Amino acid sequence: MIAEVGFFALILALILALVQGTLPLLGAARGDVALMSVGRSAAYGQLAFLTVAYAALTWAFVTDDFSVAYVASHSNSLLPLQYKISGVWGGHEGSLLLWVLILGFWSAAVATFSRSLPREVLARVLGVMGLVAVGFLSFTVFTSSPFERLLPAAIEGRDLNPMLQDPGLIFHPPMLYMGYVGFAVAFSFAIAALIGGRLDAAWARWSRPWTAVAWAFLTLGIGLGSWWAYYVLGWGGWWFWDPVENASFMPWLLGTALLHSLAVTEKRGSFKNWTVMLAILTFSLVILAAFLVRSGVLTSVHAFAVDPDRGLYLLAFLGVVVTASLLLFAWRAGSVGLGGRFSLVSRESALLSNNVLLAVAGAAVLLGTIYPLLLDAFNLGKISVGPPYFEAVFMPLMLPLLLLLGFGPRLRWKQDNATELLWRLRWIFAFSFVVGMIWPVFVGQWSFLAGLGAFLGVWIIGTSLHDLAYRVRPRSESRQPLTTRLRRLGRSYAGMQIAHVGVALAVIGITFVIGYDDERDVRMAHGEVIEVGGYQFRLDSLDRVDGPNFVADQATVSVFDDGQPLTTLYPQMREYFSQEQPMAHTSLHRGLFRDLYVNMGEQLSADAWVMRVYYKPYMNWVWTGVVLMGIGGFLAASDRRYRRRAQHDDQGLLAADDAGTAGPDVPGDREQPRPTGAG
Repeated sequence: MIAEVGFFALILALILALVQGTLPLLGAARGDVALMSVGRSAAYGQLAFLTVAYAALTWAFVTDDFSVAYVASHSNSLLPLQYKISGVWGGHEGSLLLWVLILGFWSAAVATFSRSLPREVLARVLGVMGLVAVGFLSFTVFTSSPFERLLPAAIEGRDLNPMLQDPGLIFHPPMLYMGYVGFAVAFSFAIAALIGGRLDAAWARWSRPWTAVAWAFLTLGIGLGSWWAYYVLGWGGWWFWDPVENASFMPWLLGTALLHSLAVTEKRGSFKNWTVMLAILTFSLVILAAFLVRSGVLTSVHAFAVDPDRGLYLLAFLGVVVTASLLLFAWRAGSVGLGGRFSLVSRESALLSNNVLLAVAGAAVLLGTIYPLLLDAFNLGKISVGPPYFEAVFMPLMLPLLLLLGFGPRLRWKQDNATELLWRLRWIFAFSFVVGMIWPVFVGQWSFLAGLGAFLGVWIIGTSLHDLAYRVRPRSESRQPLTTRLRRLGRSYAGMQIAHVGVALAVIGITFVIGYDDERDVRMAHGEVIEVGGYQFRLDSLDRVDGPNFVADQATVSVFDDGQPLTTLYPQMREYFSQEQPMAHTSLHRGLFRDLYVNMGEQLSADAWVMRVYYKPYMNWVWTGVVLMGIGGFLAASDRRYRRRAQHDDQGLLAADDAGTAGPDVPGDREQPRPTGAG
């Protein structure tokens, strides 16, 4: 009965999504306040029914209701409770239910935290989000219901994929979906602005915090997925340019461009058409990602479904979204002004270059991901596009982008003096260059890639600190304490700088781990010692251990640093009761400057195994950088100016006319005069 309640709640949520997607838009067109107010109530009701549906499926998992086909396929009575709960999104149907639940959450959040927006704007935003929900809920109800009965009921479930029985499953998919679905809000604001014909700085201010939150979630979701693959797959890798990895990376690239473009539209009233186009393209790539994962066109450890009918639905949905959005854009784009003018040397130019590089990088990744699929679809042959292509195309685009990260925040709006700026930053550039030359020598043999990464990372951090020092320096007209001057910069500025420092740490970590990682596949017998990365690994014992739903061969490996005991690692080769194929479980020792990584391979004899032993320098710098980027996004979204009431926008404090008037004088972004002397 609980499954039928869940499915009925899902149908009611679809009905409310139809209401939310039609009546508020009709009310905004007619100026009918009653119809416009329906949007908020429908959003809350939709979230309530989606919560009921999700709770019903979770209850079926927890109580081992194997009369539900989806539960029988993805759970087992011996499965630990935490994986029964997270196993709800371990397959296609349940993960899609989580997707629509998160979409309902975002709609309710917009309805709650955007009360200060003009009624017509909020009605249009909620209406567009309702139409998006109709698309995904229809897909769930008609092609991917997780509540189908299995008659007669299975005696025991097939179990959750052993690779998914890991804490990574608990955090990675929800975080990733929060980012994916969050860009539906940015898309809805853009379409609402096109419908209303109001593409001004106020619209950018309303959209920007929601975009920042979605970007932060997607950043953390991709980082968690990379971290999960790093220690679960047992290959020692953290990014493989897998097509499904690329599917999440493409909206991240364009979402990053969108976040920066919104800043220009808000502050200077420029890039309006381009910003709207980025919002449309970013969400279109989100739907494309869903198609790649759920259509069966890809064979990947990330792929969910193999049903071509589901793929056709998503492809049609993508076509409708893109076609309708572009037609609306073509109708309205001609009436939008170009915004303020700016010179070649200005912050606008730097952000435009940022956008172009990110968009080209996204297009390059899209080409490498889709091209083999198109060839196969038209029976033109099968090819594989792997890391050599992506690294050859992607890396050259990132070099100028990372250099711009140092210059961008120091440039003034409209116009700046290139000679003066270069002069002021000359010592930071020189220091970064010297560090880039020396740092790799202390890690190992000098590597150009590591040297370049160290230079770029130190350059970004150095210019960020330089900019912070300039903005909080004491002024003759003011004797405010340092804490007051720091607070005046605002959370948006702090978030930007924290995110940039995160990029710097990630760049250093990536280049050093590529340049200096050491890995060996070796035969190890009891008492045998091998050396990897300057550390000694000794196999002390092999034992048989029992888990809740598996048995495992477990190795005890002692690790020494110059003969001194450092740690003990316990890698396992697990055999799950419901699965025939064994599953390796990695053991790691993490440190500030390196990871030590041991994985069991093939058993050679009673006391000997093939062991994979890895030394990964600066690996945790990558994860720390990703976390800082996410924190920066959340912090920027919480800036107080985004919490001001919409009346300020309507009074013209933000409206940027075609001549390009400046936005509000935010302390962290003022066009402040600069001394002409050296910095």
